[in-house]
Amino acid sequence: MLRRSAIDSDLPLLAAQKRKFLTISELSDLIKRTLETQLDALWVQGEISNFRVPPSGHFYFTLKDDKSQISAVMFRRQGSLLRFTPENGMAVLCFGRVSLYSPRGDLQLYVDDLEPQGQGALALAFEQLKNKLAAEGLFAQERKRTLPFLPESIGIVTSDKGAALHDILRIIRDRYPDRRVVLRPVKVQGDGAAQEIADGIAELNRLGTVDVIIVGRGGGSLEDLWAFNEEIVARAIYDSVVPVISAVGHEIDYTISDFVADQRAPTPTAAAEMVVPRKTDLVEQVELLEDQLLKNIEFKLATLREACASLAKRLADPGRKLRENQQRLDELSVDLSRRFQEKLRQLKDRLAQGAGRLAALSPLAVLERGYSITHKFPEQRIVKNAAELATGDRVRITFAQGNALCRVEEKE
Repeated sequence: MLRRSAIDSDLPLLAAQKRKFLTISELSDLIKRTLETQLDALWVQGEISNFRVPPSGHFYFTLKDDKSQISAVMFRRQGSLLRFTPENGMAVLCFGRVSLYSPRGDLQLYVDDLEPQGQGALALAFEQLKNKLAAEGLFAQERKRTLPFLPESIGIVTSDKGAALHDILRIIRDRYPDRRVVLRPVKVQGDGAAQEIADGIAELNRLGTVDVIIVGRGGGSLEDLWAFNEEIVARAIYDSVVPVISAVGHEIDYTISDFVADQRAPTPTAAAEMVVPRKTDLVEQVELLEDQLLKNIEFKLATLREACASLAKRLADPGRKLRENQQRLDELSVDLSRRFQEKLRQLKDRLAQGAGRLAALSPLAVLERGYSITHKFPEQRIVKNAAELATGDRVRITFAQGNALCRVEEKE
């Protein structure tokens, strides 16, 4: 019996009675704990694909190379700290931990930080935002305005503790100390700096008394200047009614603000020089223009004198010309009178001839020669034939002098 029991104990069915079975959930938890305790956080390189952002704001994507792939997630809080926007096809370095997503049993990389491979995150973010705003037309040259000449009031958005403000004020005081300066102090780097800069630009616009705004700071690293690469600052400059000069860093530094602003200054000092030109330079320019104007006037006068002298030489005695014209006028008057009299005589002759012919044809002339005209009365119809009358008809006979009313006694 003891021998049989020993043999039976080796059978799988009997052995299973002594084993502990795991549920799927327990197995998942075991794998998850093992991965999280045995595998430290690590950097992983790969290419992003299937990138998507649901309403939750989390980043979901697949990280792959030419042979394998793994699902990855970056939660909204970590994702909001990124300077750039991940895109499909982007080669990246991911820092995170590997764990198991228990509901589906999927192996997943939980990403805490993300960097573009081969290119800094800030440089990539700069290019992405630059391309986006350029596509929207924020950099268009046709919308940029000309800076006012000698503005009465100058707005400045910068730190009140930086060297940039000192340089700007020094230039303004040296050139035009009577110019009004309105300072809106702001943070120029660190958390919240971009929002303060944007608010400062908007406040100076609402103030309504400044003619131009200088926005900027002194030099620094790309990280130090980053507030001027934020979209909120770019849009505040674009929305400004007052012309804006961007004066950020040194001459080699370029920020998004430089592309949006109406004018870019290589340094804060140069921005002040753009706003208020040197008074002595203006005086010299005015004097130069005055000299040039006087020379032009003198040259013009000399040219006109020469032209007048030339015309005077070619001009004949106006009195002689006048006398000639008067004589010609007299001749024309005599000729006109003669022609008029001749024409009048011709018309009189034609009138007399016409009157004679008309008199010859007049019935009155016939009457003067002893003839008369007989009208049947009372019809007043001329009687041309005696047959038209009957004995007893009344007729009116018209003589050269007077009329007679008669009665027909007899006709032949």
